Amino acid sequence: MARNPRSKTLATWLAVVGGAFGLHRLYLHGWSDRWAWAHWPLALAGLLGVVRMRELGQDDRWAWLLIPLLGLAISAGMLAALVHALTPDERWQQQWHPDLPVVPTAWAPVLGAITALLLGGGVLIGTIAFAGQRYFEWTAR
Repeated sequence: MARNPRSKTLATWLAVVGGAFGLHRLYLHGWSDRWAWAHWPLALAGLLGVVRMRELGQDDRWAWLLIPLLGLAISAGMLAALVHALTPDERWQQQWHPDLPVVPTAWAPVLGAITALLLGGGVLIGTIAFAGQRYFEWTAR
């Protein structure tokens, strides 16, 4: 069964740029992929939390419950970018275009992995710190 060839570089960078919304999964698996659509509720709920905090301030409980969901969605996208970028070219070729010869991907996925590691690590640490701070403030009341 011949599959449509998929670019490891494009999949990596789609995960970096739009991984919170599952764009990399839509690219790789198509519009009927349930896991791609599962990213949307978390990311949108987190964005709603950001909007609520901007409008209502830091004391809005719904905002501090929703914002970590955005951080987790972004971190999940960065993890997917790392997985795509660090998959060996031979394995990628075997999965996505077995009838074509292996094409070395050079530095573009590596740069995507570096970007994903920096962004994902920062967002995850920030999410944990934000959620922890708000939780302990809430229990102190």
